[in-house]
Amino acid sequence: MAENEELQAQGGDEIRLPDITYKPGCNKLDSFDWLKDFPGTAYDDEIMEIRFKNTRKGFFRNVNGLRLEIGDIVAVEASPGHDIGRVSMIGRLVKEQLKELKIYPSPDDLKKVYRKAKPVDIQKWEEAKKLEIPTMLRSRQISEELKLNMKIGDVEYQGDKTKAIFYYIADERVDFRQLIKVLADEFKVRIEMRQIGARQEAGRIGGIGSCGRELCCSTYITNFVSVTTTHAKYQELSLNPQKLAGQCSKLKCCLNFEFDCYVDAQRCFPPKDIPLETTDSIAYFQKMEVHKGIYWYTTDPHSTANLIAVPVQRVREIQAMNKKGIKVERLLAHDQSWESAPVSEDLLENSNLTRFDTPPSTNQQHRHSHKRKKRRFNDKRNK
Repeated sequence: MAENEELQAQGGDEIRLPDITYKPGCNKLDSFDWLKDFPGTAYDDEIMEIRFKNTRKGFFRNVNGLRLEIGDIVAVEASPGHDIGRVSMIGRLVKEQLKELKIYPSPDDLKKVYRKAKPVDIQKWEEAKKLEIPTMLRSRQISEELKLNMKIGDVEYQGDKTKAIFYYIADERVDFRQLIKVLADEFKVRIEMRQIGARQEAGRIGGIGSCGRELCCSTYITNFVSVTTTHAKYQELSLNPQKLAGQCSKLKCCLNFEFDCYVDAQRCFPPKDIPLETTDSIAYFQKMEVHKGIYWYTTDPHSTANLIAVPVQRVREIQAMNKKGIKVERLLAHDQSWESAPVSEDLLENSNLTRFDTPPSTNQQHRHSHKRKKRRFNDKRNK
């Protein structure tokens, strides 16, 4: 830290800082501080969360009692040297985040926040970030020359340019000891290799999903839950790998979002693998509409022609009768027919400004109509 504090602009020139304006909500994995309006204590700012490049975050201890706000650029302790990052979370929300992540650090375990970043620190930090893409491209060439079965997806330089983190993807275990030696000789920095998965790589790189929005893994998802084809089957989705896979070539994380809702809706549904027997044919299950409570049946198990919609309550009744050896005459009861209720697509249909007003009584309507007739009579007479 002593060397960093003695850094000064060479030649006495004024240091021009780059445009590094902080815009809340426009950064990856931003956190909404829903406790900022609650009164706190002086100890709430003792621990704070610092965000670095992309999705890397860490908790640091404010040993000097600095008055920091979200978005401030600070110099923090690193191993070795120091690093530069932005304050992403402060106050009581940090303690809630530690509880959720089940992290119970002691004061000696957390690294320190040294100070707000000086202009020299920020200039050196920007110079380090400009080296990341050329370093990544060159490191990929070196790994190919060494014939290593790995892909280097991203490079992150430390704020003081003394260390670089290489993020890589590999299907098998890779012996990169020779690679570290070559990279250290090539770039003259300390090398750290960090393996990530395909989902983490997509979160770091970012992109636009098939829904037209920014990828969930690069905006708010911090822990990845396993996704299987069972999630798609419960939601009656087509098992098409091209539609179910995301940009990481894995199943989309959004298959988890509504999975619990579909599971709860199907708990009281009758089994699907039991065909329905009638007096003249046998109906086989083809598909279902979960939230409408409909099973679709057809007489040919290998064809989807002539589908018949049967409510789940009627399916349960027929299965109970078939179990007793009774065959029904028809799938639907005589007084039962399935017609889906029309759904209006006009979202502003009920947005009239007077929709909350009390409707006028009959006497008021009669009085207003009498006034309108009298007004028309007077207008005609004046003419």
